[in-house]
Amino acid sequence: MRRWAGRQLKRVFSQLGGRTPDTRSTPGRDHEQVISLNPAREPVGRVLLAYIIDPFLDPQAPIANTHTHQWESWCIAQAWLTRGYAVDVISFLNRTFVPTRDYDLFFAARTNLQRISQKLNPGCLRVVHLDTAHWLFNNSAAYNRLLDTQRRRGVTLDNAKMVEQNWALEHADLATILGNQFTIDTYAYANKPIHRIPISAPAIYDYPEQRDVAAASRHFVWFGSSGFVHKGLDLVLEAFAGMPDLHLHVCGPFDDEKRFLAAYNHELRQLPNVHAHGWVDVAGATFRQICEQSIAIVYPSASEGGGGSVISCMHQGLIPVVSYETSVDTGDFGVVLDTNTIPAIRAAVQALANEDRNVLDRRARASWSYARTHHTRETFARDYDACVDDVLLPAMQKKPNWHRIWGLTGRTIAASTPTGRRPSMRPPTAKASIWLLIMSARRLGPAVCAPCGRAGVSSPWAAPLAMRRSCRSISCLANI
Repeated sequence: MRRWAGRQLKRVFSQLGGRTPDTRSTPGRDHEQVISLNPAREPVGRVLLAYIIDPFLDPQAPIANTHTHQWESWCIAQAWLTRGYAVDVISFLNRTFVPTRDYDLFFAARTNLQRISQKLNPGCLRVVHLDTAHWLFNNSAAYNRLLDTQRRRGVTLDNAKMVEQNWALEHADLATILGNQFTIDTYAYANKPIHRIPISAPAIYDYPEQRDVAAASRHFVWFGSSGFVHKGLDLVLEAFAGMPDLHLHVCGPFDDEKRFLAAYNHELRQLPNVHAHGWVDVAGATFRQICEQSIAIVYPSASEGGGGSVISCMHQGLIPVVSYETSVDTGDFGVVLDTNTIPAIRAAVQALANEDRNVLDRRARASWSYARTHHTRETFARDYDACVDDVLLPAMQKKPNWHRIWGLTGRTIAASTPTGRRPSMRPPTAKASIWLLIMSARRLGPAVCAPCGRAGVSSPWAAPLAMRRSCRSISCLANI
């Protein structure tokens, strides 16, 4: 009785075009929830999104600026809702979710794709969203940085930015990616189609016209999240320790890096040219003030999936001084370090500090302009929409979706079999085809073409075969 009531409740929410509460979720266990979103009209299909669930937990709350993927996850769901697809959202940390319905597309971060994709209907298009470099490259680079710091400073630090081992790309049909060619190349071995959707930015700003470029040329910024050694803060601190006439502003979550703070207490707390601000909100006034009095961000990261913190600084008119592995396009306005070493950082910083002020302003404006042109929420939405229309929807049409051809869902087939168990959704054998022919004819009544809804012949017992002969649509035939 409770199951029947739950189904009726979900049906009512679906008709209202609202969000369906999942009866299995419990307060305080956000990562185990399933949030169901329905389009305003009758759904044309269903998408499973395994990414960031936080923006969907409270529709009335503003989307956090702590990371670009918060809004990007919301944007991805909206793209499918506007095209008439229902969307089930789960967290990328959900380790228990098991699909109980068929999906047209599964869009997931690397963590859950392999496990869940093995339980999906074969007609579902599997797309992995890559927001880091490949785990082998990332993890080896992270450990090498820690080892280098150990040898250089005589201390063993932790909080490496490790990416869990996964074979998501191997189990996906294709991929989308946030980073540039560096990040793409770390996945080239798989020979899978990879489509770039440049990372967005949580906040944008006007160019700081009031900035005193001459004064700003003596100030530089390091702005990043946890994983200080991975992101090169140790190298930057040691570089500026040898440049007392130049200032460094450090913005990051110090509370997450106790060992690092102890090891670099002298540089962070005692050097007069190093200013430790701690974590600052990218959309706040403090961050804006720091950037307005500086000329560049110095960020020699070991491995990134898009360099979001650098992009945020470029939106403030800062020139990027980065490693190639930061995965940020710098054009002719930025600096890509030849090597991720202290001498290379010092040379790049001093060259900028001694640059002609008019040239510095031109490069800073070009940096700001590039970020506004390529890395905003509007450009992300535009690029993802183009990917959906030009890549994902055509790929979905090519997948052999047998449950749509026969006019049945996996649950319907399971209910029709003598055992009541859901069988494999592989293309039916000859014997299974006869069974599906009989059972589907009983259910379908007047024959219609399941893939496109066009009317077929009227004989109910010949419905499945008639559907294949009666519909002459080219787009429909491509699905059969």
